[in-house]
Amino acid sequence: MSNNNTGEWNSSLAFLMSMIGAAVGLGNIWRFSYVLYSNGGGSFFIPYFVAIGLLGIPFLILEYGLGFKFKMSFSNLLHKIKPKFEIIGWILCLLAFGVVTYYMVILAWDVVYLGASLFLGWGSDPSSFFVNYVGGDSNISSWGHLIIPTVIGLIIVWVMIWLISHRDLNSGIGKVSKILIPALFVIMGCIVIFSLTLPGHNLGIKTLLTPDWSLLFNVNIWLAAFSQIIFSLSLGMAIALTYASYLPKNAKLINNVLIVVSSNSGFEIFTAFGVFSILGFMSVTSGVPIESLIQQGTGLVFIVFPTIFNVMGVSGRILGLLFFLAILFAGITSALGFLEPLLSSVCDKFNVSRKKSASILCGVGFVISMFFTCGISSYLVEIVDGFLNQFGILFLIALQCIIFGWILGIDDLIEVVNNNSVLHVGKLWKTIIKYILPCVIFIVWTFGIIELFKNGGFLELTVDILITLSVLIASVILTKVDDYK
Repeated sequence: MSNNNTGEWNSSLAFLMSMIGAAVGLGNIWRFSYVLYSNGGGSFFIPYFVAIGLLGIPFLILEYGLGFKFKMSFSNLLHKIKPKFEIIGWILCLLAFGVVTYYMVILAWDVVYLGASLFLGWGSDPSSFFVNYVGGDSNISSWGHLIIPTVIGLIIVWVMIWLISHRDLNSGIGKVSKILIPALFVIMGCIVIFSLTLPGHNLGIKTLLTPDWSLLFNVNIWLAAFSQIIFSLSLGMAIALTYASYLPKNAKLINNVLIVVSSNSGFEIFTAFGVFSILGFMSVTSGVPIESLIQQGTGLVFIVFPTIFNVMGVSGRILGLLFFLAILFAGITSALGFLEPLLSSVCDKFNVSRKKSASILCGVGFVISMFFTCGISSYLVEIVDGFLNQFGILFLIALQCIIFGWILGIDDLIEVVNNNSVLHVGKLWKTIIKYILPCVIFIVWTFGIIELFKNGGFLELTVDILITLSVLIASVILTKVDDYK
């Protein structure tokens, strides 16, 4: 069955903006800056661009080619290859849906900060504000109460996602992406340009780019680069495959891949200059060493930056509003991408309308997201994020290389992806998909597993086991409940 409930992109621009929106997200704004700094600074660009060439571009070409050729959902495609493989499709779609459920909670935090930025409502102690009114802490005894501002923010963002996703392809995702992605780039451009005028910005950029060439001989810097590309481009989650299945004839697949990859990388590199320019400003004005200000994830976005905006006064309110608005735009378009594979698969298998499927999934997603609004909200988000990305999705990327490269065979895809494209692929691309990628990803996955069992506490391992069992049970049910017609 084809995607008769989803439709077709009405323009290449709608597809490109939606794909860029799915790729550009929270990870580009905070994660890349931290990874770049902590993995050799300027020297990190060498493994970073190698990872783009060996992983980012080849795997996206594979996903585009499969989606464009077969014009069906991910689970349906695996069912077509071999009925027993269908369960793998549902597992991946459910893992991507799992990402949506906690991703929306981060967006709920952002909504709280977006409102607070108008009057610097986080006060003089942003850390306490985050713990008490937004993300909670890691104290297990706090799990029994809800964080009301986060609950309100969660309702707002899930309603936004439903309003967009339940509409047809072009008036929903396509239209919103064509508005939000250019707006996101303009807002971040304003932030970065303004940050480059601040005293101390040179210190920040110098700190960011100072190379540590010795780290090039450390396997961890290469693992960090490949992990960043997977995380940043949302590889292996069937997002690109699903979006490409809506493409009309004569689409220039490889051209589109290059545009999406270059836009994504350009955005995160450009944003890193702004992030560290602002950190350099805070270091100069506060006297705190810049190394002490650099934090990953929620600490950087929701604690350090509000502290910086406090120092800036009136300009901090404007910059803070723009900053959290940019995060909201980036997050909404990415969340739509994470939701789409499961939405497409449900429509495809059960022959129900997009509106009905989106309504059901958004309702289920909201209920699951509510578990992340308790007093240990940020701690649970950290646990689930680490498990889904470092264990589940990584393993399935390697599995896709084996299924598509060895069992399905990708010889016929070469002509499909090369058609109408400026650049062409051939034997080297096949070698990367069949041999190099599975080996590299297996190494990354192995390190993730070792890290999980080495440092994982009782709660973390319990949550990971519950997620695994829930996804497996739901996948079996979705596989067995009905056959494709």
